[in-house]
Amino acid sequence: MTPQAMPSVANIDELVALTKTYFDAVYAMDADSFAAIFDPAAFVTRRGDGNSVVVTPVAAWLDMVRSLTSPRDAGSVRADQILSIAVTRDMALLKLRVRIPPREMTDLLSCFYLNGRWQIVQKVFIAETLA
Repeated sequence: MTPQAMPSVANIDELVALTKTYFDAVYAMDADSFAAIFDPAAFVTRRGDGNSVVVTPVAAWLDMVRSLTSPRDAGSVRADQILSIAVTRDMALLKLRVRIPPREMTDLLSCFYLNGRWQIVQKVFIAETLA
């Protein structure tokens, strides 16, 4: 990676902007907005039943997103939060919390700085049912 292509570790503005786009996409269930910030080779991973793991290519996950009712359309109050951002050279890990009633999700988004911008390459999440 050339020095011009390296992100500035001191400046996380682009990661915060990516996070804002992610939160907006979650609230609107906007597959096109998600597609703009996920690398096409990305995967979405979650726990399945029992001790299984479910790994879904991002294209299939985006198709599923298109069929969901958004929290916005359901009249839900928006609740999203950045829990942490960790950056190491051209790699970052975002820990986020979002609400998609009746669940609240904790998302770990692994990002690489690719082609001059931050892109999500892996989403790992867990969902908890709201009380």
